[in-house]
Amino acid sequence: MARCVEATVSEDVPAPVDQVRAHYVDLDNITDVHPLVVSVHTLSRRDTDDGYTHTYRVRDRIPMGFATLPISYTATLRVPRTGPVLTEARQFPAVRLDGVVSFEEIPTGTRLTERIRISAPWPLLGLTARQAVAAHTEMLAGIRRRFEGG
Repeated sequence: MARCVEATVSEDVPAPVDQVRAHYVDLDNITDVHPLVVSVHTLSRRDTDDGYTHTYRVRDRIPMGFATLPISYTATLRVPRTGPVLTEARQFPAVRLDGVVSFEEIPTGTRLTERIRISAPWPLLGLTARQAVAAHTEMLAGIRRRFEGG
């Protein structure tokens, strides 16, 4: 039986909302900022009445002590023309990450916030949640550094 953990990660990015949002929703950028992602390939993209849905195959490398475990999963972004972006990742065995990503204008640029819900079978949940929160915290910091020029 799967259990879940919810977490929120946020970062202030020194760039306009439209630039930060465009960077975030293009997963081709993720290998530069996400510490676990090795590669990303588009599986499908379809227009919707209010934007588009983009599905990817993502390959990660998960550190397990002295070794790394290669995994792959599907990630889908539902990107409306404006407002929060919905994200989901699906990985075997029954590991799910669902998110709502918001882009708030602030005086110094954009506050990028991910509200994520991680569910997994109980033996995997602790490790999965710790790694997901740490990786997404680093990913948002990487996006900030990209716009700082660093």
